[in-house]
Amino acid sequence: MAREPEVFQNPVAVNAIDPVAYFKQQKPVPGQAAHARRWNGAEWRFANENNANTFAANPEAFAPVFGGYCAFAASRGYLAPTIPEAWTLYEDKLYLNASLRAQELWLRDVPGNIAAGLGNWPGILG
Repeated sequence: MAREPEVFQNPVAVNAIDPVAYFKQQKPVPGQAAHARRWNGAEWRFANENNANTFAANPEAFAPVFGGYCAFAASRGYLAPTIPEAWTLYEDKLYLNASLRAQELWLRDVPGNIAAGLGNWPGILG
């Protein structure tokens, strides 16, 4: 079995949503191809040049944990895609989920789910 990419791409990282916007605007904001950057094997898109430069200066601070795959799924030992609307900022880190239901389950025990997900990561990539 081929190893899955470290970053969820569909076909652009995190559904072409600007990851910096989750921190600055507290919501998912579509990124633009004109403000794209490459990092960790993926194309990331940003709403504006400032966000693109902010990300480029410190991508680990803004990229979602678990490569943008569903954080709840990672806590359970498997990979799942994500949707932009199901997100959480916790201790200055971004976590994405596959659905609003997965987000609801994730929020029941964020620290425990993070610990479980980190225990499974990156082994679940294949």
